[in-house]
Amino acid sequence: MVLSANINPKSWICALAITLSVNALSVNSKSASPDDIDDSASNLIHALGPQGVNLLQLRNSQKSHNAKLFVQDGSSSYGFNLGDEVEDPFSEFLPHYFEQPLDHFAKTNHTFGQRYWVSTRHYTPGATGTPVFVLDGGETSGEHRLPFLDTGIVDILAAATGGVGVILEHRYYGDSIPVSNFSTDSLRWLNNDQAAADSANFMANVIFPGVDEDLTAPGKPWIYYGGSYAGARAAHMRVLYPDLVFGAIASSAVTHAALSNWEYMDVIRLAAEPKCAANLVGSIEYIDNILALSQQGKILKGLFGLASLEHDEDFVSLLTKPLVAWQGKNWDPAVGSPVFDVFCAALVKPPSHFASSPAVVDAPFGDESRMVEVEGLMLDYAVLNYANFIHEKLVPWLCPEGDVEGCFGTFDDAHWDPTSLDSIWRPWLFQTCTQWGYFTTAPPDQNQPRIISRLLDLAYAMRPCQQAFPPGKHFKIPTMPNITAVNALGGFEIAADRLAIIDGEVDSWRPYTPHSRYGADREDTLTRPFKIIPNGVHHYDAYGLRNSADEPEEIRKIHGEMIEFVVDWLKQWKV
Repeated sequence: MVLSANINPKSWICALAITLSVNALSVNSKSASPDDIDDSASNLIHALGPQGVNLLQLRNSQKSHNAKLFVQDGSSSYGFNLGDEVEDPFSEFLPHYFEQPLDHFAKTNHTFGQRYWVSTRHYTPGATGTPVFVLDGGETSGEHRLPFLDTGIVDILAAATGGVGVILEHRYYGDSIPVSNFSTDSLRWLNNDQAAADSANFMANVIFPGVDEDLTAPGKPWIYYGGSYAGARAAHMRVLYPDLVFGAIASSAVTHAALSNWEYMDVIRLAAEPKCAANLVGSIEYIDNILALSQQGKILKGLFGLASLEHDEDFVSLLTKPLVAWQGKNWDPAVGSPVFDVFCAALVKPPSHFASSPAVVDAPFGDESRMVEVEGLMLDYAVLNYANFIHEKLVPWLCPEGDVEGCFGTFDDAHWDPTSLDSIWRPWLFQTCTQWGYFTTAPPDQNQPRIISRLLDLAYAMRPCQQAFPPGKHFKIPTMPNITAVNALGGFEIAADRLAIIDGEVDSWRPYTPHSRYGADREDTLTRPFKIIPNGVHHYDAYGLRNSADEPEEIRKIHGEMIEFVVDWLKQWKV
């Protein structure tokens, strides 16, 4: 699919919505509801901090105006469509509930239903050693993972081995909510240990509806799959519960937690088209320098349609929104987002009076020949393109009433007050504040090239932890997240027999996986697979097409290799 850099705002903002819900979309171009955008909460909070929460809240506000608004992909572009709800494409998979204790480590009568879905389309009753492939839903509604049960990695592996496929929703997400609100106290049972215990209890005790035989672990080989945060959980489950988890596949697994994830944006800088990256670096440096001059800074913000946005930190944070679309790239155009490429095309496009001058187009950022004057500011035309992109294609659609401070300001503590269950941003923010970190900041070396502002520091990114979660009666947010609890399980070096590590070559999360430059290189073996997908971004292996022959060569290759090592693992299983 090819989109013009002049894509209209309505189509662009819808494409952004698709980017932010990339994992929720079907691998077969099936339509998605507005709820699918919930899937992006973790990515937005990581990459945009307080502004990520703003986008989620603005989305919820817009959704409430029209309950029948849904995102639909057309034949050659993305756009909004008003109409009746489409037929459920996953009606084959009915939701079921498994009773879990609220607290696995203290006596309490409080239980909740953990939602799951099961596929038995490839299951042969009574077969010896039937494998069960469970995909961890991670920090989103499990409904968003159903494509993986239909044509994605769960179905691929189940079909190759005669196995059963399962999607297991994570506590506090989707419909697996054990509490009546998301206050500080109510969220205190949302942690790594409780979530891991949920999965272990499920594997050891679940009775699948319509299945007469006992498929529980350790009586059957269970293979645990997860991507991103859920990928780290898959690796952790293999380490923590080796008797129940026969094997695990950790895709784009962020097994090393960190306070700052500044390298997330640096991967994008290094992997993006060189002209786009150079224009981004130059634009951000120029913006930072102008913001240091109060009067000129206000004029500059006005070019972006954000003159009345009080705090410069909120302003520069908003400018990172198009960059988040990098993670939305996918080998399948029905799933992937074009937004990052559309943004890059707009950023580097010369003004019409420069277009016929190759010397100007090819000149480096800041060259005198590229400068234009706007409202008394002399700026490279890439900065003006950046401003026009935000002003014309982002601000009007996220903030149609024009109250810029109300839409994008984050310093008012009242902004963080809602604790109702529709504040879907609260569970993942709580997890980042308590255990996982990953707050996006500029590089620690102020002289290093960067594509986000130097104003984006840890203090700004972490401020919502105290704003959103005031001390409760029973729980208080730590001053810093306890990332040691995550890294103690192995971090970069996490390893075990029948634990596969799979990452994308240009995944912005790669610096926090075992394929990070900080981790030791490893041999890739059948027992301990260690694989990189060329040009891959975020858990590319999770997606599949009904006709695998239509998949790109590198995706067919990784799926074939995954089948190979899983079949080899199953040969090692003994009752």
